Amino acid sequence: MPESRPSPLISATPPAVVLAGGLSRRMGSPKSDLQLGGRTMLSRIVARLRPQVGNIAVNLNAEPAVGIDGSIPVIADTVPGFLGPLAGVLTAMRHVAATTPDASHVVVVPTDTPFFPHDLVSYMAAAMTEHQQIAVAASVGQMHPLFALWPVALADDLESWMAKDAKRRVRAFIERHASVTVDFPVIMTSKGAFDPFFNVNTPEDLAEAEEWLRFFEGNKP
Repeated sequence: MPESRPSPLISATPPAVVLAGGLSRRMGSPKSDLQLGGRTMLSRIVARLRPQVGNIAVNLNAEPAVGIDGSIPVIADTVPGFLGPLAGVLTAMRHVAATTPDASHVVVVPTDTPFFPHDLVSYMAAAMTEHQQIAVAASVGQMHPLFALWPVALADDLESWMAKDAKRRVRAFIERHASVTVDFPVIMTSKGAFDPFFNVNTPEDLAEAEEWLRFFEGNKP
């Protein structure tokens, strides 16, 4: 684990975009509007992310989700056709280039992982050793490519690559560029080991998330 400090390579509080534009086929309804502990999933993601970044936008390809702060911009994919999560990453890059031109990187997080670390951004930033590096979170030996710091300067290359690569896999694009994988530990609890990147893909996952939320709220110091 890298030392928890802002990296001199990027701003201590980079801009961020929450990816909420997926089709949510396994869940059957938009994940951003799911209720978790009486609040929408998206509102929980935004609240967890807000102290870690400079400003936040939400990538959404439908009507604004319930509970979005009116001050948060909602941005649709810049490329049509629901082309997967990389379309959201590209949209995040284009948005930041237009609205925060001094920012070298954009933080991207998905809308279905409500317990991600409170120090996610500072740890990823501290791990960077190159200016145009992608910093990607990992846990339990698994990379989480949608939790990443993305160089805004890669936007043109990403858009070109998406037009040529039919599969448009996030990891395949990362492999084309300099990157660093940042490992986060599991959380040891009396209930067992918990991966902070636990994500909600199905109604069963949502029920499990409710159980963990009750556990954490009942065991606050």
